[in-house]
Amino acid sequence: MQRRNNQFNPKRRLREHTEVDLAVCAELASKVSYGGNPEHKKNPGDFGLIPPSGPRAGKSLCDIAQIVSRKEALQYLKQGLTKGLISDRHKGQWPQNVWAVTGDGIPLEAQLENPESGSYHGYPMPPSDPMAEEVLQRWGRAP
Repeated sequence: MQRRNNQFNPKRRLREHTEVDLAVCAELASKVSYGGNPEHKKNPGDFGLIPPSGPRAGKSLCDIAQIVSRKEALQYLKQGLTKGLISDRHKGQWPQNVWAVTGDGIPLEAQLENPESGSYHGYPMPPSDPMAEEVLQRWGRAP
């Protein structure tokens, strides 16, 4: 199911690359964790989610990006942080969103779920998301 453009959070913005401190991002990448969300999973893999999977209409599924392990999801999250693809909004030290791109060119978005622990859940960005192209362009220019 495709979302209409007006259903995407208009507050999401990539922090300008000139405003990103990559050393801070690398430090966060060393501490970040991945929790996951059953609404974005058709097959639960090794995510240990309760319920194991609960795909919800309108939610993009990690399965389409072939992300089936927590280790792989965490790797993408760390790569996004390390490259500085972070939100301009923060809760404490953690950016509200982190973006990455798979080897197959699928843009991913992670959302902060617990600012105490630095835990995120993520999902592939639908092509109808107006930010998807911006993430792809920034990823190609990132260090």
